[in-house]
Amino acid sequence: MIRRLAPGRFITFEGGEGAGKSTQVERLRRRLEARGTETVVTREPGGTPRAERIRRSLLAGKAKRFGPFAEALLFSAARIDHLDKVIRPSLARGAFVLCDRFADSTRAYQGALGAVDAALIEALERVVVGDARPDLTLILDVPVEVGLVRASNRRGGAAADRFEAESGGYHDRLRQAFLGIAEREPNRCAVIDAGRDADAVEADVWRIVEGRLLERAMDVEDKAHAG
Repeated sequence: MIRRLAPGRFITFEGGEGAGKSTQVERLRRRLEARGTETVVTREPGGTPRAERIRRSLLAGKAKRFGPFAEALLFSAARIDHLDKVIRPSLARGAFVLCDRFADSTRAYQGALGAVDAALIEALERVVVGDARPDLTLILDVPVEVGLVRASNRRGGAAADRFEAESGGYHDRLRQAFLGIAEREPNRCAVIDAGRDADAVEADVWRIVEGRLLERAMDVEDKAHAG
């Protein structure tokens, strides 16, 4: 018998360009829905009409001239709308929310790479995110040269966006920033080798989600029924 899993869980996917986040988000959605779990797929920046407009401006590089802190503020503005209109309501009704990028990307891109003071990034996150922190963050780790080739193939003949267009050294520092986050928060984060084929990555994603979240959710439900 398929059982509904409760309560809602928040899973974020992070990593450099071409790590395959969107592919793995979609594969995890299919697996969860096959178990009868309501699943909401979203992304950052974006997820709402207002946040998507901010996304287009950011990826077009319109805020770059104002500096990394201005970009961090715009990401935070988009995140507020996203949390209020999509993430929090979905979690409240017991859905699993799968988000392609979240606050760790602000820590990595504008914090570690943009040199925005860590205290400012933490303050923004504390005010904007509050208690809506991810239950699990999957960091898809891929060698820079592999990721950039994938990103180039994905966009075809289109121009690289604001972040894809940065140098290889930038992307290497980005990779190290995400690995540093995972090292500091091992209870929340899991690093997955995303340089392999998509099926192998999917298997690891599912193993981690099952072990860290699904079994726990079932335990909570069993205790509630017993009570």
